[in-house]
Parts: sequence; C-alpha cells; structure tokens
Amino acid sequence: MRKATRGENRHITFLNIFGVTLLLIALILVGTHGAGMAQERALENLKETGRAFASVAKEASPAVVFIKVEKTVSQGQFFRFGTPFNDEFFRRFFGEPGPGFPQMPQQQPKRQVQSQGSGFIISPEGYILTNNHVVGDADEVTVKLLDGREFTAEIVGTDPPTDLAVIKIKAKNLPVLPLGDSDRIEVGEWVLALGNPFGLSHTLTAGIVSAKGRSSVGITDYEDYIQTDAAINPGNSGGPLIDLEGKVVGINTAIYSRNGGGHIGIGFAIPVNMAKAVYTQLIEHGNVTRGYLGVTIQDLTADLALSFGIKDTKGVLVSQVLSDSPAEKAGMRQGDVIVSLNGKPVDTAAALRNEIAMTAPGTSLKVGVIRDGKTKTLSVKVEKMSEDKLTASRSESMKDLGMNVSALTDELAKQYGHEGESGVLVTGVEPGSIAARAGIRPGVLIKEANRRPVKNIKEFEAALKQSGKKPILLFVKDDRGSHYIALDTGK
Repeated sequence: MRKATRGENRHITFLNIFGVTLLLIALILVGTHGAGMAQERALENLKETGRAFASVAKEASPAVVFIKVEKTVSQGQFFRFGTPFNDEFFRRFFGEPGPGFPQMPQQQPKRQVQSQGSGFIISPEGYILTNNHVVGDADEVTVKLLDGREFTAEIVGTDPPTDLAVIKIKAKNLPVLPLGDSDRIEVGEWVLALGNPFGLSHTLTAGIVSAKGRSSVGITDYEDYIQTDAAINPGNSGGPLIDLEGKVVGINTAIYSRNGGGHIGIGFAIPVNMAKAVYTQLIEHGNVTRGYLGVTIQDLTADLALSFGIKDTKGVLVSQVLSDSPAEKAGMRQGDVIVSLNGKPVDTAAALRNEIAMTAPGTSLKVGVIRDGKTKTLSVKVEKMSEDKLTASRSESMKDLGMNVSALTDELAKQYGHEGESGVLVTGVEPGSIAARAGIRPGVLIKEANRRPVKNIKEFEAALKQSGKKPILLFVKDDRGSHYIALDTGK
C-alpha cells in the first residue's frame, strides 16, 4: 500500500477539519431550528390550553348562578370579628383573625344580614346544586343568572353531613351544566373553578387536581374531597369545579389558609359522584336516608397493624360494636379488621364510612374481616341511620356546641399525638357551629372545661353545666400547643 506524501496529508487534514466544521455548523443550525420549533410547539400548546379554558368558560358560565342570602342571626354570633362583605363564613375559610383585628361586642341583638355564594343549574326544571352553608337556615334566597335575570329560590332540601343543598327557581330556557365522573379524574389534570368570590360575579380560575380522597379535614361528617390549587375564595362556595370537557367533577366548598392570609393553593371540592346520590334524594324526598352498620372505626396505623398481626396498614380497625346493631347481629367483634366490602378492598375509615352511608337500607353486604390472623366473610344487612343511632355511633354529641367528643384511648392518643395526656378528644365538628367558629377541629384534645380538669365524657358534661350564662372556657391542646378557648353560647 502506497504511503501518502506530506502534501497529501496536509490536504487530507484540511478536508477533515473542514468537514467537521461543516458538520458542527449543520448541527448548530439544526439545534437552533429544533429549539425554535420546540418553542413554537410549546407556545401553540399554551394557546390551545387557553382556547380550551375560554371555550369551557363560555359554555359553562350561563349555568353558574350568583346566590344572595338573607337570614336572621345574632350579630355577636357571626360578626364579633368584623368580617368583610358581611360574609359569616369568612372565619371558616381563613381561620382566626390576627392581632389587631377589630373586635365587636359579644352580646348583640338579632338582625337581618346578607351573605353570598354560588351554585349551578343541574336540570331544566330549575334545580340548583350548592352548599348547605350557603343557604342553610336562610329566610330568603335570591338567584341571579349571567343574563341578568333574578329569581326568588325555594330551598328544596339540605344535607349538613355532606354540606350540600338543592334550591329551585321557576324559570324557562335555563342552561344546564353536564355532570362528569369524579372517580375518573386523575391527579394532575386541569380543572376550572367558577363562582362569585367576594361578589365578583362569574369569576374563572384554573389549576390542577392536587389530590383525591382527602378526609379528616374537619369540615363535614362525610368527606372525600378533591383537592385543587385553582383559586377558591369566599363566595366560590357551591360553585362548580369543571374538567376541560366542560363537565362538573366537584362542588367547591372550602379552602385551607393560615392566619387569614387568603388563598394559598389548597382548595377542597365535594366529588360530584357523592353529590349525585345526595341531590337525587333531596329532590325526591327533601332529605337524605343513609345506611347504618353500627360500629366505631379507625384507620389502621403501622403500630396497630403490628399489634393485630396485619401485614400492612390497608384495612379499618373496629374499635367498638354497638349493641343490637347490624354489625353485632352479623357476628362482628371489637378488634376485627375490615379489609373488603363486597369484594372491593377497604383502605381507610373515611372511605368505609362514606360507602356504608350511601348504601340503601335493607341491602346485604359481604364484609371481609381479619380476626386473629384468619380471614372471615360476614353477611351484614344495612339498616337505616336514624338520629338516635347517629348520636350513638358518634359516642357523645355536644349538640349545642356543634361538636362530638370521645374518650381518649391509647390508640387515639398515638394517632393524634396526645400520648401521656388526659382529656376528651374532639371527633367531629358541625360546619358553622359554635365550636367551628371558635376554631375547634377534629383531633383537638380538651383538657379542661370551665377550669375543671376532664378525664372522661361524664366529667366533661358535668363541667359544661357549670357555665351558666357565662361563655364556656376550654383549655385545649392542638397543633399550636395548649391554649384557652372561650365559647360564647349566646345565653
């Protein structure tokens, strides 16, 4: 093989360098062109998303209504903290007012006040779905449509345990919002919130589904919230949470905020699938009938699972079986771990509670339990939940205060971080109640009532009777530490 000369080598080297340079230039041009194309595609995607938002807003807005409510309340009961816009639910959304917030006298005469919220039309007959805390106990409800028409609405029915309500207007040519399937929506999907925050009619905000199945929020008895970062504020309550197909997937209900700081990207909406079962009964009967199992249940923690010989924390622990209940008749026992319902896995106490509540009385269920390491299947016939059974299943109900309490067991103390403490545990708070307005939430430990230590429910009830006409003074422990709370009962 002939060797190349020095001149030929220089020529070959020059050609190689020239070729590499051209290749680099080509790659740079291609890369620049590719980056430009990527930017154009991203911009076009943003435009398409914006057009989708605009299209959904245009189609949905006519069916979203502005609700004005007049009711008779004790001024001291609702406006002790000088809430803006006459919105008595301001504290529910934004919590306790900070230092320097204007105070009002605690004893005030009753007066007519106004509040506001949102709703949406679900049928051509004029039925409107909204929140119970928007229209509950209202003297007069006025509905305003996007086209400017106003109507006096009739309250068809309310359901405080889910914070849902149905009202009705008499009108023709009404737009209707289609209902979607909240079970199918996924975390990360775009959603839009429509409503009237602070009276600003038909406001649209956008966000994503941040989480599903949120419970133990302390807003209602039956919770399975969709969490979203779409901006929700007072006045949005009762408005729809909509997917990009223009279908309702939730009913906006509340936001989480600290120290009155406003929206911080944590909003909660009732899943529309839960609402369907409720509003159908409200329209047909004016109230909601729920199923009753007759057990006190709690989530299975890692420590509890180990104690009961369960491999993981999937399941619900039965801590009490009520006398003469469907569960007792079926042979269920304290310490059983419920792992399935009609073959469907059961993961949390909230999910099981919701499922039983929405089961028609008289229905037979196959309940899978683990007892002493062995799996059993029990046949349970669900009964109707009556008021006395509801009270029994909640341990003790502090009706006047709007909260439920139970004895502090070792398991509950571990679950809520009250080890080594004594007192009674708050297990439920009614929205809008005296307890709720004072900032009491499920999980709060009441250590004293009216300066008397309380170690059980009997002592707590006895201490409450010592208040007379004075506010009830509680010494509690929560995530902020130990502090006093005064409950003004208006006596």
